[in-house]
Amino acid sequence: MSAYKRATLDEEDLVDSLGEGEVYPNGLQVSLRGVRQRSSCWTERTHVEKRLLALVVLLSIGLLACVLSLAIQYRNNHNVCLSDSCISVTSSILRSLDQSVDPCQDFYSYACGGWIRSNPIPDGHSRWGTFNDLWEHNQAIMKRLLENSTMNISSAAEHKAQRYYQACMNETKIEALGSKPLQDLIEKLGGWNITGPWHQDNFQETLQSVTAYYRTSPFFSVSVSADSKNSNSNVIQIDQSGLGLPSRDYYLNKTENEKFLTGYLNFMVQLGVLLGGSENSTREQMQEILDFETALANITIPQEKRRDEELIYHKITAGELKNLAPVIDWMPFLQSVFHPVEINESEPVVVYAKEYLTDVSTLIHSTDKRILNNYMIWNLVRKASSFLDQRFQDAEEKFMEVMYGTKKTCIPRWKFCVSDTDNNMGFALGAMFVKSTFDENSKGRALQMIREIKTAFEESLSSLSWMDEETRKAAKEKAEAIYDMIGYPGFIVDPKELDKVFNDYEVTSDLYFENVMMFYNFSGRLTADQLRKAPNKDQWSMTPPTVNAYYSPTKNEIVFPAGILQAPFYSSSSLTALNFGGIGVVMGHELTHAFDDQGREYDKDGNLRPWWKNSSVEAFKKQTECITEQYENYTVNGEPVNGKHTLGENIADNGGLKAAYRAYQNWVKMNGKEKLLPSLGLTNDQLFFVGFAQVWCSVRTDESSHEGLITDPHSPPRFRVVGSVSNSKEFAKHFQCPLGSPMNPIRKCEVW
Repeated sequence: MSAYKRATLDEEDLVDSLGEGEVYPNGLQVSLRGVRQRSSCWTERTHVEKRLLALVVLLSIGLLACVLSLAIQYRNNHNVCLSDSCISVTSSILRSLDQSVDPCQDFYSYACGGWIRSNPIPDGHSRWGTFNDLWEHNQAIMKRLLENSTMNISSAAEHKAQRYYQACMNETKIEALGSKPLQDLIEKLGGWNITGPWHQDNFQETLQSVTAYYRTSPFFSVSVSADSKNSNSNVIQIDQSGLGLPSRDYYLNKTENEKFLTGYLNFMVQLGVLLGGSENSTREQMQEILDFETALANITIPQEKRRDEELIYHKITAGELKNLAPVIDWMPFLQSVFHPVEINESEPVVVYAKEYLTDVSTLIHSTDKRILNNYMIWNLVRKASSFLDQRFQDAEEKFMEVMYGTKKTCIPRWKFCVSDTDNNMGFALGAMFVKSTFDENSKGRALQMIREIKTAFEESLSSLSWMDEETRKAAKEKAEAIYDMIGYPGFIVDPKELDKVFNDYEVTSDLYFENVMMFYNFSGRLTADQLRKAPNKDQWSMTPPTVNAYYSPTKNEIVFPAGILQAPFYSSSSLTALNFGGIGVVMGHELTHAFDDQGREYDKDGNLRPWWKNSSVEAFKKQTECITEQYENYTVNGEPVNGKHTLGENIADNGGLKAAYRAYQNWVKMNGKEKLLPSLGLTNDQLFFVGFAQVWCSVRTDESSHEGLITDPHSPPRFRVVGSVSNSKEFAKHFQCPLGSPMNPIRKCEVW
């Protein structure tokens, strides 16, 4: 039988025949490797020859496979970032992911499931997330700066910050003084019926003192800020205030909030007894205070009904206040609060709670003077007791356990003292923080990112079908006019300018309570001084170490403190996709606030006025109805999100994500595609969205979640993520989510 007839389709035989040549029926031999001296059929070979030939073939195949594999790996490795920082961030992302979850079903659980499993809420906290983690990192830096007596300090203000912290840390002195500092202060104010005799005719005097010298707001708040309709000047502003619990809902929904009301009353009684009151009498009188606060809650306007600032802005003269609230002797009150600035009846005042002021005046008039005095002093006690000995700290912790579900723990004293120093002397401490940690190069890159996000936002404006051309042009002008503040206000790095701010504030190293009370007095004088000055863009509402950002409508500026310009929000060594997904979305969020349901009412100069055509106003409201309805369908533990109260933040979340992603796409067009992170199996477009989501990985107690739903203008973190990505066509495209899946619904909401 010829070799041709013996050939089969067995792979080994076929390869061998093709490798060696083939004999055709006519006897002609065609060799693929040239003419050989001798031909031999497979059956004529010895057993050893057969095994050797088979081994050669197998080795050849293996070698070819290795070469191909190395070639592919070489090509891929040239597109993978293998630096230490990339490997580190890859590890962090992998730990946070839960890849068993379909990202199209629940992107938050996909992005954060691993993080949530490995991050139980730490003792002493009611919530924990990326922001908290970074804040604790910043706290540790501030602790080192405040305790370092050998560091090079360039201003007297920085020394004052260190002394303030030292006084707070002097627990021996604080424990020795006990409750006496606050008891002496109460006596100075005319007494408190809960702990002793009081002077019955001192309502006006007590109100002036607790407001002017100790910065409490028993019945209403009084402040100085830019006039919303004349942003180049400051004006006195009066608004509703006065509740001890975070929201009116705690008082009015008594069945749902019974445990919180009981916990609050027990806390009030405990503080009263610690200051010298008897148990029974204190409980009886504290219940009266709680009943009075409930009456205040009844007349307090819900925040979701106060979102249209055009409707709640009322400018009158100081003399006209007596028509709204005749129970208050307004001129002596304002003269006391703003001393030494002279105030007369023609002084302009902006009232943001006109009906409330009238109602609170009626309530005060009909309430027993003893209860009013008890309530005003209670406001001071609630604020000042935190600065006394450990017994008061323990009472506070017990109350926090009820209110927020925190587990009782011994939180290091230094954390409390660092936070309080930042609260009161944060710009002096901020000068130290910035000099020690802030990378000035990151400021330039952050400014460049903001410019890129503004460009992306303006590009999106061009495609909005609901906005008319005239309003679109004005909106673009406003976006271009937004003032960008990065890192810190300039005055803090000038020792002379910094010292000017704190020149009139003296600090002693061993009298903590007095330092705090003197700071409140000092702060009041600063506020009065601002009344006769124009608003200053260099004055910030957040201190440099703060892990947050904000938009100011009257200044039309966005502010990003040094504290947030760190990983995971931003890192100079990180992929651009992650930086845009982190700090880029934050920047887009703050930028979009200039065009949310409140910010859009202010023009490019920061003035509250109608600058949109009516057709666009109505179209905008129709677009936002979709957002409101969307978020009202989200629930936490059976409680719905308040879509109206959270509207502004939800608009900003959605707009910020869209602007940041578009800016990243523009960056890629200009600079080319980035390398990939190893092992993730994610494109950089997908990584952008994962980076955004992982900024919001967090855990909360049930009590804290409840409090957030009724007080926080932001939606819960889960819905800040899924609410935004489910409205993103780009997200659905890059994760290939089927239309109609939870993260790619048929109906999508879009405003900006």
